[in-house]
Amino acid sequence: MPDAILSLSNVTKQFGALLASDQVTLDLKPGEIHALIGPNGAGKSTLIKQIAGELTPDSGEIHFAGQNIGGLDAVARARMGLARTFQVSSLMPEFSVLQNVLLAQQAVSGKIFRFFRPVLKDKSLIDPAMAQLERVGLADRAHMRAADISHGERRQLEMAVALSLQPKAFLLDEPMAGMGPEGSKRLTVFLDALRHQAPVLLVEHDMDAVFALADRISVLVYGKIIATGTVDDIRNNAEVRRAYLGEDAA
Repeated sequence: MPDAILSLSNVTKQFGALLASDQVTLDLKPGEIHALIGPNGAGKSTLIKQIAGELTPDSGEIHFAGQNIGGLDAVARARMGLARTFQVSSLMPEFSVLQNVLLAQQAVSGKIFRFFRPVLKDKSLIDPAMAQLERVGLADRAHMRAADISHGERRQLEMAVALSLQPKAFLLDEPMAGMGPEGSKRLTVFLDALRHQAPVLLVEHDMDAVFALADRISVLVYGKIIATGTVDDIRNNAEVRRAYLGEDAA
């Protein structure tokens, strides 16, 4: 098997009496979509925040691209190629669709402190930004305010921003949230192809999407991984059915 691009070893995080991450060990391999599922309150978002650098584990290690990233903040991890989208949109709503992507382009190019007026004439930034908008189907929305596009289009814009960071791996936190059936289908097709650019750690409640996309699934319950395996492994796991899928294991 190829070496993991991302690996967690015994990651633990406690908030008072709440054990949000209980010695979590998992990895993400090149070319795969590894889904992380579990009931509300299982600790999925807390785990993603620790991977992204927003929270510091109490113990355990996180390695990315062959490096222990425990001492790096979220910005440094993003610059290494760890791209994240959020359960709640993190876009700049008063900026245009294009300007949101240009912020990411500037970060990659090292031109982050330049003013927008000259940036909007810089083809070395605009061309790749427009290419990402074209890829996610938003080229015709480039000059609209992010606040004025639909919810589904904002999720597409988040993907364009993430792609502009030239990632080595994606952390996707409920990308289907709030999307209708047609939007979810389009995003599923997009994510299926995305794994060929960089592997994806996917947190998602839409089980149809998870079962359609995932190469492996890890199930998190009360902060602890109770099972990891293929779609068939997880569907047929009695403990998982009891704890999460809501089925009688008998």
